Amino acid sequence: MSEIPAKATESEDPSDRARAEAAGYIDVPAEDSLAVGDAMWQSSPPGSIYDYIKVASFSIGPDGLVDQWSLRAEQLFGISTERAVGMDPIEAFVDPELHEHGQRKMAEILDGREWTGVVPFKAPESAEGEPGKEGLAEVYVMPTRTEEGERAAVCIVVDVRILRRIETDLAASQSIFGQSPFGFLLIDPDLRVRRANQQIANTFGGTPDDHRGRGVHDYLQSPEAERITATLRRVLETGNSITDMQVTGLVPGSDERRHWSINLYRVHSGSGRPIGIAWLGTDVTERRAAAREAASARRNLALLNEAGARIGNSLDLETTARELLDVVVPGFCDLATVDLYQGLLAGDETPPGRADGSAELRRVAFASAVSDAPFVGGGAPVSVGAVHHYPFNSPCADALRTARPQYVPAEEGGLVQSTLAVPMVAHDTVVGLAQFARTKGSEPFGDRDRDLAVELAARAAVCIDNARLYRREHERALILQRSLLPPGDPEASGLDIACRYLPGNAATEVGGDWFDVIELPGHRTALVVGDVMGRGLRAAVAMGELRTAVRTLALLDLEPAEVLSALDEIARGLGTPGGVQQATRAARRPREADLSEVYLATCIYAVYDSVTRRCTFANAGHLPPVLVEPGEAALMLDVPPGMPLGVGGEPFEEVEVELPEGALLALYTDGLVESRDHPLDEGLQAFVGALTDPATRNPAADDQPHAKTALNADTHRDLEDVCDHVLSTLDTHHGEDDIALLMARVQGLPEDSVGDWTLPREPRSVGRAREYARGRLQSWDLEPLVDTAELLVSELVTNALRYGEGEIRLRLLLDRTLVCEVWDAGLVQPRRRRARDTDEGGRGLQLVGLLSAAWGSRRTPRGKTVWFELPLPDGENGMVDPAEALLSLF
Repeated sequence: MSEIPAKATESEDPSDRARAEAAGYIDVPAEDSLAVGDAMWQSSPPGSIYDYIKVASFSIGPDGLVDQWSLRAEQLFGISTERAVGMDPIEAFVDPELHEHGQRKMAEILDGREWTGVVPFKAPESAEGEPGKEGLAEVYVMPTRTEEGERAAVCIVVDVRILRRIETDLAASQSIFGQSPFGFLLIDPDLRVRRANQQIANTFGGTPDDHRGRGVHDYLQSPEAERITATLRRVLETGNSITDMQVTGLVPGSDERRHWSINLYRVHSGSGRPIGIAWLGTDVTERRAAAREAASARRNLALLNEAGARIGNSLDLETTARELLDVVVPGFCDLATVDLYQGLLAGDETPPGRADGSAELRRVAFASAVSDAPFVGGGAPVSVGAVHHYPFNSPCADALRTARPQYVPAEEGGLVQSTLAVPMVAHDTVVGLAQFARTKGSEPFGDRDRDLAVELAARAAVCIDNARLYRREHERALILQRSLLPPGDPEASGLDIACRYLPGNAATEVGGDWFDVIELPGHRTALVVGDVMGRGLRAAVAMGELRTAVRTLALLDLEPAEVLSALDEIARGLGTPGGVQQATRAARRPREADLSEVYLATCIYAVYDSVTRRCTFANAGHLPPVLVEPGEAALMLDVPPGMPLGVGGEPFEEVEVELPEGALLALYTDGLVESRDHPLDEGLQAFVGALTDPATRNPAADDQPHAKTALNADTHRDLEDVCDHVLSTLDTHHGEDDIALLMARVQGLPEDSVGDWTLPREPRSVGRAREYARGRLQSWDLEPLVDTAELLVSELVTNALRYGEGEIRLRLLLDRTLVCEVWDAGLVQPRRRRARDTDEGGRGLQLVGLLSAAWGSRRTPRGKTVWFELPLPDGENGMVDPAEALLSLF
């Protein structure tokens, strides 16, 4: 009986059958498995070598022709069974040059000899004329016998190209697996290591063979091991690969945590069956550290950019400190504070104790990202606004003293685990201290964090120092400006005065707005409101010069238009080195490039006479005054605006208006009625409306059936309340410009407080004048002033008779003081001189100067007026004894 049946009608692919049996499609009976010794012959399970090496077989009959052709042979040679059976394999597949050698080998095989070798082959053309396959086959020929006892052979054929490819793949796989710089693990379906490369052994110790059978828990600790195990199971079940999975763990002999990036993918057999998982890992600890460094650098850069954009947007110290904390909390730290030297805030450039860090500080800002938790940086908590100092040996005092950042030790059991005390240094000067703290659970401060904190504190310190310097200059300019305004509450004869001045905020600097109330002879009052264009110290200084000039010109008792004309000349000379004369000459020359500074100002000048209740206005480009008459709506007076001061070349016009008793006159600057959000016309209408407020109706006017819109200029209403009402009604908090508001309520002198007589130009008028004065003073209950007044009246009337012209007018005015005026038509002003001891006369004006509180003369449209003023007996100034005054002349 032959070893293998010579005749077989059909060959079956063993691997296909094996797969079918493994899948349960073919049952293998028990008798098909035979025990021979300790070996078990059975169908190969899936995953055998035959899944990779395709083995073909065919048999040769006694005649040397193919009598059996397997399916694998069809696949290898590309010839169907129908064509192959009956073919001479030598003639069909072997190169013609090798036919003779092949026939000899076939004869030897049929004589019963085995043979194995590598044979190049070329399949014949197909029926369609396509060329046959070419290849190299390794052939194993085994002699057999047929049923009749004739010699035959069975040929086992393997494609050499597939063998060479498997050899190459094995060599490459071994090279990659063994020489790879990455850690390589082959894990079986039970999640046990079947193979490990040298890199794994280098990392976790031992040899590659020592790692066989290990599990994930042998490399990683919980819970990281559980996470990786679950991931491996998921990859094994789903076949979905995992890329760049981050794994953290420890390696033997080191406490440093390492980081790996691993890739997981399922490995399959040649038949497609999952046989395990490939683990490819690389150590990324240094890469992660570099990434953290890069991320930290990017975060720090972004923080610095944010600090540059958000810190220093205002010129307020507290706001700048809060802006610093808004940047660092919570992006950089969890808690932060800013302390500034109290002396610097108060304006002291060198506060005591600043050199050794023991000077008092004021906490100006605090921020917390931990539910407003108090800052615990050593010592008791300090509230915002509190003044404190650090102990001399404390880290904070050391930071202030050395201008270097210091780490503050954390308190045991406290919330804070890491604190940085950073001095705020601007222009080599320490202005304060910033503290940054991180709570437990956050990463402690490192050297890079310290450098960043120093940079942030330095930027904020420069902005704070700039704000401090600006505040100092602003306060100085404000002090200068307010020192140039009327002190206290101005008083005037026949007027009830109320005024307000609101400076611009720290961002707009001080301005050149001013107002003034100047008492003039004859119980007259000059009301002045002006505005120098521009802001800052220059505008304040220019305003002071103009105000001083206005007061000087007002004392000369000039007409309002003359005052503004003279003031215009002065304003033109403010920006010229040569003064007014140089400015006048420059005005006559052609306009050229001029480097001198130009000062422009607007001003309204009004003179009110309390006897006649008439007010004369002159305007130099200023806003019109507003008048509120009792029972009437507020209205703007039509006063010609004129040109601003400093322009020159244009005269100023005067307008005289009679003011009724109880009327309200309002003078103001443009800051009250104009802002960026409210045009001038809208602001003027709002101002007029505020002065015509129905809420402040005159109670007396309500009883009249035809009462008009009431005003808050009611004579029974306090004028201070009117000012407050106007400022609260209008938009006065825009901070774009300073505001000046001057309000005056008319209260003319009563008729019984005025004595007015006309005297003929004759010697007996002197005696008559004394009689008039005595009688009126007695009627006013001013007996202590009778003798002095008679003496001085006789002196002035005598001078009018001797040196004046025309008829003489005597007028006595009683208000807060007693004023006596003597009028005549002469234009020559009296001039006081000192008489020699031998002179018999020339002492009259000296006597007037000694006995009166003040005296003087002024021009009038029809001549001049000489006047003197006496304090009332119950006044603050004491009476001068006439006898002593007369004796002092000699």
